[in-house]
Amino acid sequence: MTFDRDQFKRLERAGYDRLGARYLAAAATRDGIATALLDAAALAPGLRMLDLASGPGVLARAAGGRIGAAGLTIASDISQGQLTCCPDLPRVAADGEALPFADASFDRVLCGLGLMFFPDAEAALREMRRVLRPQGRIALSVWGPADEVPLVECALACMRRLLPPPKVVRPSIFRFGDTNEFNRRLASADFQAREIHPLRFTLEFASAAAFWQAFLDLAGGAAESLSRLPPEKQQALAVGVAEELAPYRSQDGYRLTSTVLIATATCGQKP
Repeated sequence: MTFDRDQFKRLERAGYDRLGARYLAAAATRDGIATALLDAAALAPGLRMLDLASGPGVLARAAGGRIGAAGLTIASDISQGQLTCCPDLPRVAADGEALPFADASFDRVLCGLGLMFFPDAEAALREMRRVLRPQGRIALSVWGPADEVPLVECALACMRRLLPPPKVVRPSIFRFGDTNEFNRRLASADFQAREIHPLRFTLEFASAAAFWQAFLDLAGGAAESLSRLPPEKQQALAVGVAEELAPYRSQDGYRLTSTVLIATATCGQKP
């Protein structure tokens, strides 16, 4: 199938618009990842920061607490529905591959678990570099390799097993899970002083149905596609994912440990 980037973006926007406040509640389970990313960003009072793929602004709000009133934190996302969940923050609905900001506008650009969803990740990285000031810093998190992210892979494997191939091809959300490939992508956008470190975290679910609902509450475009399935197929997925979760069975339900990669880099002097 030919990849339709515009259709993909429409689906992602519709999915995240639909999720609204449910995404905000589910995102709280990832506080440890957000804290690690904020620490890696080396924030300080008075800085100007842009948070891309901000969703309901969880990361941006926490960053604002570190930057203080003398600085500026802007939340940006392709989904206006998500941004309505953070009315207390300066926010801009925008496509991360074509940002509406002037060159050298920010000291920091953050993107938490978002780069994988940009169809043209190289364009997004170039835009991050463009809007950074000289010696500005990016801090990004991405999913690790598929076999180290059961939190997501169990759901995707269940979909592959029970459903026909999707009509809209989706870029793999694990495409930056290889550290060497991730580093190569950052280098191609002319980022310097690149560092990438793994971070492992664990989540627990009382049942397969609870796991499946948590996946739907964070899945954006995938959740939008699944919402269009007949109810009996949706139910089959919620029940059937127990097969993929079986290796992670614990005394009280399911316990899944997954890996994200935290990357930082600087933009150096502008060419």
